[in-house]
Amino acid sequence: MSQRFTNKVAIVTGGAAGIGGAAVRQIVAEGGKVAIFDIDPVKGEKLAAELGADRATFTKVDAADAEAVEAAIRAAHAHFGALDILVNNAGIGYLAKTPDLPIEAWRRVMAIDIDGIFYACRIAIPLMRGRGGAIVNLASISGLGGDHGFAVYNAAKGAVINYTKSLAVDHAADGIRVNAVAPGLIATPTTDAMKEATELYGQWTGGIPMKRAGRPEEIAEVISFLASDAASYVTGAIIVADGGKMAWTGQPDATVLIQA
Repeated sequence: MSQRFTNKVAIVTGGAAGIGGAAVRQIVAEGGKVAIFDIDPVKGEKLAAELGADRATFTKVDAADAEAVEAAIRAAHAHFGALDILVNNAGIGYLAKTPDLPIEAWRRVMAIDIDGIFYACRIAIPLMRGRGGAIVNLASISGLGGDHGFAVYNAAKGAVINYTKSLAVDHAADGIRVNAVAPGLIATPTTDAMKEATELYGQWTGGIPMKRAGRPEEIAEVISFLASDAASYVTGAIIVADGGKMAWTGQPDATVLIQA
């Protein structure tokens, strides 16, 4: 495996498991050091211990708490002596159509999914100035369209996409690149629970040309590319990784007509 993150320091929010955990593992495997931020201390501390105290630290952080985010970022910077990469992965959703969506649920999703990115970036960017850096935000294909019952998630992830572009424009002259990944259906502990609804899950995967959910490690590869020097001329990009879902119009395969 390449060592493209040697002497690099990263912060990964929502880094204890799923896509965030896969990104943490990949960055460390390629020579980097990572400060893991997550709301789950059990999984976070376990991952940090597995990777080793010299390569990873864990801090319990609620991404919606601006003061906690600032304190954690400054502590990570002081501990490792630098900050080169910020992966804003923390996020949640809420299933309800608008008339049934509690105001507090709307606010909580927005607080974590978009406000949390703002809280992290406003502290991290000044720390990156002078040495450059890369920020990777986790958006979603749900930020590119609408879904039944996911209005607040759609709105939050749409905001992530446009905020990413604004950050990229504002800070290109600082040597800081800002990009986003927009995953489709990914097999994480959260989405695995959906498999119990067998028919519905089959409809989800059936609408993907590759006919399967993605793996967290596949998204971690995209994150790692965007965070690395291999993407030195890439900023303001939204990379869709969805097995072809957004490319497909949904029409059936009409070639069966000429095969008959």
